[in-house]
Amino acid sequence: MTARSPDPVLEARAYQELLLSLLGTDDPAVVQSQTSERLHATIAEAGDQLHATPAPGEWSVWGCLAHLVDAELAVSGRYRWILTVDRPTLPGYDQDLWVEKTHSPDESIDQLLSIWQPLRQANLRLWDASSLATRERVGLHQERGPESYDLTFRLIAGHDRFHLDQMQKTIAAVRGRPGA
Repeated sequence: MTARSPDPVLEARAYQELLLSLLGTDDPAVVQSQTSERLHATIAEAGDQLHATPAPGEWSVWGCLAHLVDAELAVSGRYRWILTVDRPTLPGYDQDLWVEKTHSPDESIDQLLSIWQPLRQANLRLWDASSLATRERVGLHQERGPESYDLTFRLIAGHDRFHLDQMQKTIAAVRGRPGA
């Protein structure tokens, strides 16, 4: 989606900082618990424009949702590896390939949400049941280095906000509204 930085470490840090800035001081569990309602509202707003892209190579609202499903799948595993294995390696993934290769354009919004929603609920329950000490456990992300359960959980909250905003910008762009 964006040009690659020549320094992958700097790129990874910038990505983390961006997502954390979108979260700010908000409670990541509250942000994540509100995502479902915001997704439903955004999907309703998109209406018949769900598959419209603002430009070639950019995601539609549907594509953003497919990515959120993939991200929730990936982070579900990461959380559990961090909690059960000492300093596990956490694989990265190519988000564009996951959307392209694991989703079909005829996959409905309801099908996507039927995967995302129970995963999100399970991940929120896992977080609620965790102790402060558990949240300090660390995994070694292949692209970003050491990430604690706490950091990973906060990043996904910022990630939600990033892609919800992207969906809003997509809707505005495909409808030709200013500010897209």
